[in-house]
Amino acid sequence: MPTSNLTQIQYTQLDTTTWCVTAQVSESISHLVTGILWNKSLWLSSCNTSCKDIIKLNSLNWYYQVATAAPRHLVPALARKQRQQQRQGVRQLLQELLKKLEIDDTLDESSFPYRLINSQYYVCFSHTGASSSKQTTESNQTNFTHLHSKIAVVISRQRPAGIDIETHNIAWHVVKRFYSKSELAILQELSTDQRERTAKLLWQIKESFIKVKQYTLAQGLGMDYSHLIPSLIGNNREINASSVLNDSEDTDYQSVYRIATLQSQQTVIVF
Repeated sequence: MPTSNLTQIQYTQLDTTTWCVTAQVSESISHLVTGILWNKSLWLSSCNTSCKDIIKLNSLNWYYQVATAAPRHLVPALARKQRQQQRQGVRQLLQELLKKLEIDDTLDESSFPYRLINSQYYVCFSHTGASSSKQTTESNQTNFTHLHSKIAVVISRQRPAGIDIETHNIAWHVVKRFYSKSELAILQELSTDQRERTAKLLWQIKESFIKVKQYTLAQGLGMDYSHLIPSLIGNNREINASSVLNDSEDTDYQSVYRIATLQSQQTVIVF
């Protein structure tokens, strides 16, 4: 299986049964665009260049132009490529974490939540949305050089854990659509910087709990975590979220979750 280019790998032990790792996965897309644009009809339609002119192109200039200029109609193909990159990257990152912990095991992807076959550890993945090094030109082209994604993995011995890595703030119109009235009331009283930071952390908490409890997206994003906002504003690294998902007063192990906010890694873990 081909390997991804993983950089900026950071390992974190959250407690005696839970570990996570984050990294960046990137790939040059020149070979992908070259393969797509080699088709003469695509090349002619995107660049309006004659066959005679193509033959005259110096080979060095050809590869430079292909590597840096991708017509916009190729963007969906690049997005598919990035999704494949992310899928491969998180699984490779899991192997890096298992190697670090000296665990010899294999991922079972037959059902959610994912688990390791032998040890039965729980596994959860996260990655950022589609992004790239790009620059839009006045022509109908977008300049690309590399596809980049931030990726994250958490494994937990005792029970499912959730993880979410985000590099961008959550748009306010999205916040207003999904967040509870209680959350919105508190967020609207904050300064712009505090509101953006806190709304993003709340989003990551919601996403992580969705993965823990296998909620639907709408159900999970609509959960009310307004009681966590004071702790998020206080910039605590870890928040004790007792009975966040339960109406009962039972505070046994299964109803108490901790939330780690790894600021430098732009990552939130529920475990």
